[in-house]
Amino acid sequence: MTHLPITHMTLYKHGVGYYQRRGPVTGESLKLTFRREEMDDLLKSLTVIDHSVGQVRGVDYDTPQSQAERLAGCSISLDDRRSLRDLLMALRGRAVQLLLSDGGRESGLLVGLDEEDEESPLEKSLVALLREGSAVVIALPLSRIEGVEVRDETAAGDLRFFLQTALGQESHRSITIRLSPGEHDLEVSYIAPAPTWRVSYRLVADDPAAESPRALLQGWGIFDNRLEEDLTDISLSLTAGMPISFIYDLYTPHTPARPVVEDEDRVAAAPVMFEAAVAEAAPGEYYGRAAAPAPAPMMQRSAAPKRATAEAMAASVESAATGQALGELFQYTVQTPVSVGRGQSALVPIVSTTLGFKKDLIYNGAKMPTHPVATLRFDNSTGLTLERGPVTVLEQGEYVGEAVLPFTPDQAEAVISYAVELGVHVKEEIQIATELQSLELKAGYLLQHVYNIRQTTYSLDNRTGQAKTVLIEHTRRGSYSPFDTPEPAEKTLETARYKVEATPRQMTKFVVKERFLQARREELRNLSYKGLQQYFADKLLDRAAYDDLKTLLDTWVEINRLEQAIKQAEQRRAKIYEAQTQTQKNMQVLATSGEEGRLRGQYVQRLAQSEEELAAIAQSIAQTQAEIERKQQDVERMIAALG
Repeated sequence: MTHLPITHMTLYKHGVGYYQRRGPVTGESLKLTFRREEMDDLLKSLTVIDHSVGQVRGVDYDTPQSQAERLAGCSISLDDRRSLRDLLMALRGRAVQLLLSDGGRESGLLVGLDEEDEESPLEKSLVALLREGSAVVIALPLSRIEGVEVRDETAAGDLRFFLQTALGQESHRSITIRLSPGEHDLEVSYIAPAPTWRVSYRLVADDPAAESPRALLQGWGIFDNRLEEDLTDISLSLTAGMPISFIYDLYTPHTPARPVVEDEDRVAAAPVMFEAAVAEAAPGEYYGRAAAPAPAPMMQRSAAPKRATAEAMAASVESAATGQALGELFQYTVQTPVSVGRGQSALVPIVSTTLGFKKDLIYNGAKMPTHPVATLRFDNSTGLTLERGPVTVLEQGEYVGEAVLPFTPDQAEAVISYAVELGVHVKEEIQIATELQSLELKAGYLLQHVYNIRQTTYSLDNRTGQAKTVLIEHTRRGSYSPFDTPEPAEKTLETARYKVEATPRQMTKFVVKERFLQARREELRNLSYKGLQQYFADKLLDRAAYDDLKTLLDTWVEINRLEQAIKQAEQRRAKIYEAQTQTQKNMQVLATSGEEGRLRGQYVQRLAQSEEELAAIAQSIAQTQAEIERKQQDVERMIAALG
C-alpha cells in the first residue's frame, strides 16, 4: 500500500509526541502499522483529513487479541513446514480443483490426504477426491499436485483471513483508512508515546571582573527517533511545559456485567369459588381486581577548542529555532528541515544568545553548609522560555563547573550555581530569647506584650588573600520581622540576601536579628508583689498604676485574711456542735435527782454556755462576710478604674 511519510513532529516533556503524516494517496485504502502499546493514544487522537475532493469513509483496525486468539475460530491453520499438506487436510469436504503436473485438472470434493511417514512422503502420500458429478473417488499422488483452486467461498475466506492474520506481527497492530475511489491529498495526525526531548546548555563567560561582562548561552535540543522509519526533511517542534495527559484504555473491548433476571414460574390457578349474590349491586358499584406486583427493577556538541571564546562559539552556531508561547506551554520550532535515521538521535540548536551576567558568592546553609557557592546570574533576554536542563560553564575559555538551569520564563532571572568556594568557611549560631515590651491592664487581666527574639550570627572565615563579597541567603520567617539589622541587598519569595564583605584572612561576623510580638494574659489576682515591683523597676508601670495595683493586691490579701478567719470560726463551731452532741448523750443516762441530778445540772449549764458561744461565732462570721463583700466591691471598682 501507499506509504504516507511523517512531515511534522512535535515532542513534549511528558512522554508523548504529536505526529503529522501527509502525502498523495491513490486508491480506496491506506494501511498504517503501530506498536500494540500505541493503540490507546491512537484511538484517542487519530485525525484524518482529505485536502482533496475525496472522502474518508472510516477506519478499520486489528483487535487486541493475540494471533492465536484471532485464528482460534478459523477452519484453516497452516504449519510453516508443511503448508500444502495442511491446506489439503483442512479442505476436506470442500469443493476444489486440483492442478496436476501434466497440465490436467481434477474437480470435486476433497476427501482427504493419506500421508506416509517415510523418506519420500510426496511420492507415496495420496490425495483422495470425489469427482464432481459422480460417485467416483480417485486417489492422486501428492507429488502430481502443483496447485489447488479453492472453489468453496467460506474456505477461501478463511484462507485469506489466515494469511492476512499471519502476515501481522504479534507486537504490532494495523489500521486501515477507508477512502472513496480516486486520488487523495491525505493528512493523518495522532499522538503516541515518545521519549521526552531533553536540552543541554553551554554558558561561555568572559572575565567576570570586566566592567560589563558578557556570556554566550547556547542551548541544544536532544531527541530520539524511536519510530520504525527514517525521518526525512521533517519540520520539528519541541514543546516546554506540562500539559495534562493520560492513557485511556479504548483499545481493549469492555462488556459491562448485567444483572441476570430469571423467568418467573407461572403456576396454574386453583379453582375459584364465589358465593351467590344476595342482593343487586348498587349503581356505580364494581368489584376491583388487585394489580399484579411490578417486577423488581436494576521531551553532540563538537569538541570545544582549548580556549573557547563566546565570540567564536557565537559565530559557529546560530539558533535554528524560534519560540512561540502556546497558552501555558512554550514551543521551539526548528526552522530548517530535520533528517534523522531510524534508531538514531540528534541535537538541534534551539538558542544561541549573548547575555549580560554577574558573578556572586551565595551562602545558604540549608543547601550547602560551611561554604558559599559561586553563581552566575543573568536575566533571560533571549525572548524564549528556557526549559530546565544541565549547563556546562566555561570561564575565559576554561571549564569551571556544571549546573542545572531551572525552568526560566522570558525576562525572568536565572541563577546557576556551578562551583563551591572552599576558601571561605561560614558558621551559623542561633540564639533564642524573650523580651517584655509592654503591659496593658484590661478586664481583670494583665496583658503582657512579649517579643520572641531570634538572633542568627554568621561567622565568615576568609582564608584567601582576596576580599570576598558574600550574599548570605537568610530564610524569611513569616511571623518574624528584622530589627537592628541592615536592609537586605535583595529578596526572593522565601529568603533575604544580605551583602557581607569578608576581609582577607580574617573572621567577619554578621548578625541578623528577628522578632515577633506575642501577647500573654495573666489574671491580676495571680500577680505577686515581687512581680509588680519588677514591672515598676523595668519602667513598664508608672507610679500611679503601680500604686493602684499595690492597693488592689493589698485588698486581695485582706480578703484572703478575712476568708481564713471565717474558715477558723467555722472549724470552732463544728467542734462546739460535736461537744454538744456528746453532752446530750451523757445526759440521757442520768437521773434527775441525787448526785446524777447535780451532774445533769452541770451539763445543762455547759450547753447554755456553748449556745452563747455559737451565737457569738455566727455574729462574727456574718460581720466578717459583710466585710468581705464590701472589699470585693472595692476590688470590682478598682479593676473597673484600671480599665
